[in-house]
Amino acid sequence: MNSALIPNLDLRQETVALPLRLENNPNTPAVPGRHTHSLVILDNRELDRQCLAQCMAAQKADLQILAFGSIEEWKQKRDEYPPLSAILLNVGGKKIDEPTVSEQIRKLSSEFASTPLIVLADSDDFGQIVRALEYGAKGFIPASVSVSVCMELIALSVAGGIFVPASALFAMRHLLDSSNSTARPLAGIFTDRQVEVVEALRRGKANKIIAYELNLRESTVKVHVRNIMKKVKATNRTEVVFKLNDLFLSGGSAANSLC
Repeated sequence: MNSALIPNLDLRQETVALPLRLENNPNTPAVPGRHTHSLVILDNRELDRQCLAQCMAAQKADLQILAFGSIEEWKQKRDEYPPLSAILLNVGGKKIDEPTVSEQIRKLSSEFASTPLIVLADSDDFGQIVRALEYGAKGFIPASVSVSVCMELIALSVAGGIFVPASALFAMRHLLDSSNSTARPLAGIFTDRQVEVVEALRRGKANKIIAYELNLRESTVKVHVRNIMKKVKATNRTEVVFKLNDLFLSGGSAANSLC
């Protein structure tokens, strides 16, 4: 790459922030004042993170896209950039439950609790998605999506939503249709009434519907849901569903970690 194509870009530096605004002229640098927030891409593969950053910069003119090999490198320059909106952790082909990956997700999600951490991975395996959410990620994006879709999904996470691939929903459907239903994996974790609420939650039913079908007050259903969330250590209904289905995938072997 000819360094003259991108002003002020020193190719000798290991870490390169790319505040580019790419429109008709791909060599036009961004106007710093236009960037109100920033997105940090974390990837220890320099070429991968730089390419992804430039592609994303072409999609989002008001968001400064930064690429770093580690969060420590970003911290050294954080005062130079706009407030952080989200962190995109690109794990590539690594498994979420690899110790180094799981620890990185836990650490980032804990340290940046108010900033969504989104995992970008080559795989869309249901078990890996569940693990990522369990470790604190607020979204899981497979590398099979386009850059524009990736940016929209990041925006969803920034707005407070949680995105998971469609393949995860199909996996959930398979679990729901399986002959072994709730009793075995959830035995000893929930009361009989909570098991009924759990099954309804797994089917995506609203509190009003659950109350009607189980002949309960809606306020009682809310209490059951809160207690279920505490038992599985979840912060919202979506996370509850994924953690519950993780129990079904493991045949109940993950129950001890919830108790």
